[in-house]
Amino acid sequence: MPELWQPIWGILLAVGLSLVIGVEREFWAKAAGMRTYTLVGMGSAVFTVVSKYGFQDIVTSDFSRFDGSRIAAQVVTGIGFLGAGLIFVRRDAVRGLTTAAGVWFVAAVGMAAGAGLYLIAAMVTVLYLLVMVGIRPLSARMPHAKATDCVFTLRYLDGRGVLRDIMQAVSNVGLKVVDMQVVGAVPGEDGERLQEIRLEVSGSANSILNLDDDLRDLAGVASVAAGSHRLIHITDD
Repeated sequence: MPELWQPIWGILLAVGLSLVIGVEREFWAKAAGMRTYTLVGMGSAVFTVVSKYGFQDIVTSDFSRFDGSRIAAQVVTGIGFLGAGLIFVRRDAVRGLTTAAGVWFVAAVGMAAGAGLYLIAAMVTVLYLLVMVGIRPLSARMPHAKATDCVFTLRYLDGRGVLRDIMQAVSNVGLKVVDMQVVGAVPGEDGERLQEIRLEVSGSANSILNLDDDLRDLAGVASVAAGSHRLIHITDD
């Protein structure tokens, strides 16, 4: 029984470190948060423990070709498929790359803890936090071309101050209005009078995606259609 404590401590450490990484992702409201990261880290640790300790009873000199590390190797492949499912393209913006890399990384942390490399697992978790927290402000200040333009075609209830709310939503996400064209009044489904406008905005791809969501949630906005961006952007998600 005492020999079981080492893998148990490894699994517990993997849970703790994965939870720390998941808290950082949860703070930024990412799709994969505390539960996802904790489960990936814990599962990777368990697979590594099974790979390292689970076949000692059958590994003998007569069966020396058995390689338990193959199980750990398959964890890397499996996590690759899981991470690929987190990457998607939405209106020419590639999102989920950082989340996928985080899931891949937390699997490595879990495997290190499960293998008994406790100091390495803790050290790389600290390095992860330094990279994610320290580089984010630096990346935001980089002068690379982040700006892109997008044209929104909106229909909203006329005479209710909805246009003011639309312009406020644009300002809230930090976008700049490049052009606005009033198409004219159009009939609504319930006989109400709708106003249609085309709004061209400029800014980061992330802000444009956030504006799309905010506009759809505005009271009085009947429809939102976003035109294609001029550039394809990879966002740090």
